[in-house]
Amino acid sequence: MSDEAPLTDSNTATEELLSSVLTEPQQFHTPVPKTDSLSKAINQAASELIGRQDISGWWRFDLEADATIPSEYMLLQHFMGTVDTERESRLVDYLHSRQMADGSWPLYHAGPGNISATVKAYFALKVAGEDPTTEVMKKARQWVLTHGGAENANVFTRFTLAMFGQAPWRIVPCMPMEIIFLPHWFFFSLSKVSYWSRCVIIPLLILYAKRPVFKLKADQNITELFLSPPQKLKNLDKFVKGKPLKNAFIVLDWCLKKIEPLSPNWLRQRAIDKAEGWTREHMSGEGGIGGIYPAMANAVTALSLLGYDENDPDMKRGLQAIEDLVIDEDDESYVQPCVSPIWDTCLSISALSEADLKIDHHSFKSAVNWLFDKQVFIRGDWKSKAPDLDCGGWAFQFENDFYPDVDDTCSVVMAMLRIGVQNNPDKLRRIAQAVNWVIGMQNSDGGWGAFDIDNHYEYLNSIPFADHGALVDPSTADLTGRCIEMLAMLGYDRSFPPIARGLQFLQQDQHESGAWFGRWGVNYIYGTWSVLIGLGVLAEDSNQPYIRKAIDWLNSVQNSDGGWGEDCNSYDDPELRGRGESTASQTAWALLGLMAVGEVNSANVERGVHYLLRNQETNGAWKESLYSGTGFPRVFYLRYHGYSHYFPLWALSVYRNVRQGNPTRQELVRNSGPIELGPLPIFQN
Repeated sequence: MSDEAPLTDSNTATEELLSSVLTEPQQFHTPVPKTDSLSKAINQAASELIGRQDISGWWRFDLEADATIPSEYMLLQHFMGTVDTERESRLVDYLHSRQMADGSWPLYHAGPGNISATVKAYFALKVAGEDPTTEVMKKARQWVLTHGGAENANVFTRFTLAMFGQAPWRIVPCMPMEIIFLPHWFFFSLSKVSYWSRCVIIPLLILYAKRPVFKLKADQNITELFLSPPQKLKNLDKFVKGKPLKNAFIVLDWCLKKIEPLSPNWLRQRAIDKAEGWTREHMSGEGGIGGIYPAMANAVTALSLLGYDENDPDMKRGLQAIEDLVIDEDDESYVQPCVSPIWDTCLSISALSEADLKIDHHSFKSAVNWLFDKQVFIRGDWKSKAPDLDCGGWAFQFENDFYPDVDDTCSVVMAMLRIGVQNNPDKLRRIAQAVNWVIGMQNSDGGWGAFDIDNHYEYLNSIPFADHGALVDPSTADLTGRCIEMLAMLGYDRSFPPIARGLQFLQQDQHESGAWFGRWGVNYIYGTWSVLIGLGVLAEDSNQPYIRKAIDWLNSVQNSDGGWGEDCNSYDDPELRGRGESTASQTAWALLGLMAVGEVNSANVERGVHYLLRNQETNGAWKESLYSGTGFPRVFYLRYHGYSHYFPLWALSVYRNVRQGNPTRQELVRNSGPIELGPLPIFQN
């Protein structure tokens, strides 16, 4: 393809694809000519993706969570006194459209009802003026009452209920302001929790210290959602049989609630001042504190409770960062949990490069310039474990300088390598900085986490506040596979110490089924793809038993329609791993994983390709309503609207290249020999 030639030479209907490709699957046992329907489908998908690029060079697709984020936004607007009634009406429509037939709201499309999401959605609707006698409200209320009442909601929902006077503050786990002074060597400290927890907790400490109660009108209260009189509720965290650590933390929480009011005023004020300073420092950028909605909302609420208004510069930026998350459409609005432009951009580059778009295409040029403008050199919170390590990574959002992440950094580097950026000495130096940072972020167990080093204090997930079970950021297989993939693409082999340690971690972390758990995507299909593609680029022998076992597992969970799919409930029940309705993104992951370890000629891969071709929309993309992204396993899931645009294109392009006997862009880079990065000062921490 050339810069001049458009990628729109085909609007081929599905029927033509079926007649020319799918009716004779055996033809795929010979090289597929570039002019056939497979190439037409690729060209159409590539053209559609290019058309979505912003003039500044980036791609950004919407990122959708569940009903809790728009519900929290609606309640925040009432708390801050900034309600836009037209937007609130569209948010109400959004909540209506996401309600299940049984009256509940789920954590992901077509999932089971969730008590916390349902309580928040009901509460937001009632505060917005919804008549409690409507069918929407009656069904929701009945569902909540039959599932334990509002008192059965999670900790974050309890905070909301307390802030709005729906229940007493004593139902919330104790969060003494003074914990901000605890040193790292103590069994709990804020340096021991994950980035996302830190950003949420520190402003939340101010909320807990102030314990605001926002008075609602009588007809906005939700007393009817409780099984017991809410103002009589006390400790909601109960002992759990066989969980001694959890029970010990519950006892500690009871004790802290007795002790916390005795803290001297001078110490409390010093703690508030420290928390305010930390919060302001971390919300100094345009992207909002941590780049995530819950932290942003807590931060502006905390500043408001400290007496600041919209004229305060940090408050003004914080409020704007929240507004930037809102998607306004004609018939409804919703609120994103964050934005994903770095992730969407680097994955779009990789997909288009494998689709044979010329490496000097203007789309790539503008994307590369934009990405390098977003490279992070600030030493963020991760520096506490690596004070001598220079940064050079990328974040997930437009701006989140305190928290670049390993996953985005690896994916950006690999996208750059695919389109020849390493041939520019200045840009190669910048790539070397990124690679060095990733190597320096390796954990002591050989794996990689997302944002911090050795953030693996799993016992902290037993404290009452951590009922979401995601307070820390330990090594995961998907990130470790990605890091190995990047290093192998640069020309490092299994003798390179970081790779050797990563391989050892992966073999120890493999599930007995042969699959790998996926922390950041759903779920075992995502994890297994991430590992297999890393092993494939490393040119590991695919006949090794542990690799063969992973291949066999992926083949065993292919659906009868030729696709792959996995429901989010596999996090709750591992026996459901790899099972679910087929989706384009998960099919693409499975195909990319299998092809990376030499399975391109298998009948299962051909069936997967047929599935993608058969389900391509006339605009070149794929339709996907199911959630395949993970925020926190079991409690928070994501629908990346871009996944059905670039991942299927990527998989089809790799398939075509390999079947034609042509190297993929990734293979071209790897096979060109080691890329000289210069001295890397830190190989391990």
